[in-house]
Amino acid sequence: MPDVASQRVPPPPTARLVRLELPDASPLPSPYAEADRRQAVSDLLARNVFAPAGLPPGPYALHLAVRDGRLLFDIRDAEDAPLHALVLALGPFRRLIKDYHLVVESHEQVVAEGGHEARIQAIDMGRRGLHNEGAELLVARLAGRVELDFETARRLFTLVCALHQRI
Repeated sequence: MPDVASQRVPPPPTARLVRLELPDASPLPSPYAEADRRQAVSDLLARNVFAPAGLPPGPYALHLAVRDGRLLFDIRDAEDAPLHALVLALGPFRRLIKDYHLVVESHEQVVAEGGHEARIQAIDMGRRGLHNEGAELLVARLAGRVELDFETARRLFTLVCALHQRI
């Protein structure tokens, strides 16, 4: 008997983001964090699954922001006309965001000290674990409202952390 996951119908090719807007283009506090943010945006736009429920077919633009302790998903059509805004409380993400920032700081410190490859790899494994937890939480919080694949959720979590770092 085939498993349920293999029976899922893949989202249409229009269920994707073609543009991502962040509220502030100023650099993040460290070159590593800034590179991480740029890479997340680049990877996200190169390949993603983003299918908001109840909206016309995409592609979509997303204005992502943190406002008043909440995460704002301002979903727009490809011509930037507003379609729908989703607001998520940041509370459930706070521990992961805090841990993520600590891991990034540790990585930067070890690299600056000329750290051992084994320490850097251990820190990177912790970072990947936090990304996975953040992605799972994001998928769960958006369930029924926006369908995401796991890699899209991971990259969006990176951007949530970057936005939170600016506060």
